[in-house]
Amino acid sequence: MTNENENFISSLRSHIPKVNFEITKEQQNLLAKHQYRIIGRNAGVKICLWTKRSLVDKGICYKEKFYGIKSHRCLQMSPSLMNCTYSCTFCWRLHELYPKISDDIFDEPEETVEKSILTQRVLLSGFKGNKNINMKKFEESQNPNQVAISLVGEPLLYSKIYDLIEEYKKRNFTTFVVSNGSVPEKIAEIRPTQLYISMNAPDEETFKKICRPLIKDAWKMYNETLEIFSKRTDIKRVIRLTMIKDFNTHNIEGYAKLIEKAEPDFIECKSFMFVGGSRHEEGLSLDKMLTMKEILEFSEGLQKRTGYKIKDYKEESRVALLTR
Repeated sequence: MTNENENFISSLRSHIPKVNFEITKEQQNLLAKHQYRIIGRNAGVKICLWTKRSLVDKGICYKEKFYGIKSHRCLQMSPSLMNCTYSCTFCWRLHELYPKISDDIFDEPEETVEKSILTQRVLLSGFKGNKNINMKKFEESQNPNQVAISLVGEPLLYSKIYDLIEEYKKRNFTTFVVSNGSVPEKIAEIRPTQLYISMNAPDEETFKKICRPLIKDAWKMYNETLEIFSKRTDIKRVIRLTMIKDFNTHNIEGYAKLIEKAEPDFIECKSFMFVGGSRHEEGLSLDKMLTMKEILEFSEGLQKRTGYKIKDYKEESRVALLTR
């Protein structure tokens, strides 16, 4: 392990207790059941619903509508499949897989990139026999050119995240990275095409209830992330709000202040979706999902307070886009 990685892990240890880590056979079976494919010691790939729909011309991801990336050529992966600093109530992560952190589970970037592309091809291979397939899209899908480094887990816990992004860029990928904002030192370092920071609460009290951080000083570190994020004018920056009715839809002024601190290029205001692990959380249900009308109403409130303007929305995904 390089000195850089040793220093990174050492800094994490001051916030996260070290635990022994191993993906058990039971966990592997659970991941396989939910269509995840493990591609290393702690990396994984899963085909996105919108990739599947795009291949049969039944819709596209809101990211294609908003930012122009092609859903059928998008690869969704995580380099930190089983590690996270939060245990968010709304997360679609399999809650049976408890978040952990250790220093002996990371895969090499070049190998991870190659395996992720190969795995994407394997997972999509069955679509060729679908009578409704758009064959031109299918052929293009065999050479993905966009990677969403998110899926599950906190990707910035992967100590070689900078190198991973660069390896994808060498292969002419655009790179979208989604972070929960708990690792500010990596926010200053990485160079993705587009960097997302999740904003799930307007204040510290709500943050602790919604995100349930597993690290010390999480709110302080989150605010440090926003400060650093505001200075990253060399990349596209997105703040994504995940809204849960009656849980975090209050204190819009608090959101406005945090957005002012972060100074993003884009804001996505999106409803929580009652899928995956969130279905087992007490208090969460289908009626906690906001309608498109409610998302637009909340977005209008942000528009009045931040100066950002509603530019677009996608009803199927219950998401609105605001820009400067």
